[in-house]
Amino acid sequence: MPPTFPTPKLVIFDCDGVLVDSERLTSQVLVDNLAAHGLRLSVEQAMAQFVGGTMAGVMQKARAMGADLPSDWVDEIYVETYARLAQGVPLVSGIPELLARLDQAQIPCCVASNGSEEKMRITLGQNGLWERFHPQAMFSAHALGVAKPEPGLFLAAASHFGVQARDCLVIEDSASGVTAALRAGMRCLAYAPHGDGARLAELGGELVRDMAEVPARLSI
Repeated sequence: MPPTFPTPKLVIFDCDGVLVDSERLTSQVLVDNLAAHGLRLSVEQAMAQFVGGTMAGVMQKARAMGADLPSDWVDEIYVETYARLAQGVPLVSGIPELLARLDQAQIPCCVASNGSEEKMRITLGQNGLWERFHPQAMFSAHALGVAKPEPGLFLAAASHFGVQARDCLVIEDSASGVTAALRAGMRCLAYAPHGDGARLAELGGELVRDMAEVPARLSI
């Protein structure tokens, strides 16, 4: 049995891979693009290398791996990614039910993402969540100028809601996100529906395989 914790006063969701099931879609776009620039990777390799990072960071890492990327590559990949996401991206299984439970328990929640608000408008807007979170409960690295693995996004969210870091719970699916949560002094559930999640657990995340597990972890 996992240890019991007090019910959090704020739940902070990552967006991609936590609220919306978008990571594999965006990774396929990245794989196809990088292949055209001389770097061939599988989707699994791309996810292992790049999930949770910023596109500027992806660009730097891909160049170090041999990709011949133009100076405007970030703009290029955003156009391709947004076009693919606009074709349709589903919510992560169990998210509607989890949000309903949080509402029932009167626990506020928000989104903190390394992605842009434009990207979240596309993915969350398809699923009725843009209106729920924007603008009062949405924190983007693009807008705030600080990205995971730094803790600033999460600390900004806690400050906005007037909640101490120790009373927040973060739900993340990437190493950079888990690292940011722990650096912020926040408890972190590491959502790992595929693979063993060992890296996330090593960093201090509490593994969950299904969003249906989360209410019990929050004591709601």
